[in-house]
Amino acid sequence: MIGAFVSSEVKKWTRDPFMVFMLIYPLLFALVGRYLIPYVAESSDFMLEAFSDIVLVALLLFCPAIYGAVVGFSILDDRDDNILISVQVTPLDVHQFLSVRLVLASFMTFATCLFIIWFTGLVTMTTAEAATISLMIALGTPVVGFLINSLSSNKVEGFAIMKGFGTASLFPLVGLFFFDVKELLFSVVPGFWPAKMIGIIFRGEGIHFLSYNQYLWIGLVYIALATFFVFGVFRRKLNL
Repeated sequence: MIGAFVSSEVKKWTRDPFMVFMLIYPLLFALVGRYLIPYVAESSDFMLEAFSDIVLVALLLFCPAIYGAVVGFSILDDRDDNILISVQVTPLDVHQFLSVRLVLASFMTFATCLFIIWFTGLVTMTTAEAATISLMIALGTPVVGFLINSLSSNKVEGFAIMKGFGTASLFPLVGLFFFDVKELLFSVVPGFWPAKMIGIIFRGEGIHFLSYNQYLWIGLVYIALATFFVFGVFRRKLNL
């Protein structure tokens, strides 16, 4: 049944031209990072090598916002059609119904981030580091999806919330310019933690406020708590 649902969900996303654009949009970031940014840097004498970590973070952090928006809008459609209510009388539990699409969107974020890291080559890292960072970023995808549905009741409001996420995505970038306790002011955004991990891979240990492993484990706990919190808000709003 879950396999059939995944197939149905993919067909649902690919029937809407806007959703198709949203699905492939993050892949364009790989082309921008591989060709356009180096070209602009060379033309303007910009020292890309000194800021490659910041450029890579900027490209990666839009991925969970976009794929989170895709699943968020999909859930908004289901709310409009009262599908979430109908699912409660089927063998598929509503939480499984939501989990399958959130896992699917998170996997797409993970795969896209992994591809961007490999294809752009902006920051040299091992396969394990690339996979870990991509996973950390992907775990923020459900947070976006749940927040869109917790703070909006239709797609118009959802678009406004999505724009807000775009602005919030700048927080981890700003945080990369701080190397003491003040950087934690920007840690409210889940992408802050993998952004700092990229900074350490690029610039080395001892520069940022915490170590690579501390950003990893504290980040995992924080993202998990943030996911449970926004899911609780989402459940209360929809009375699930």
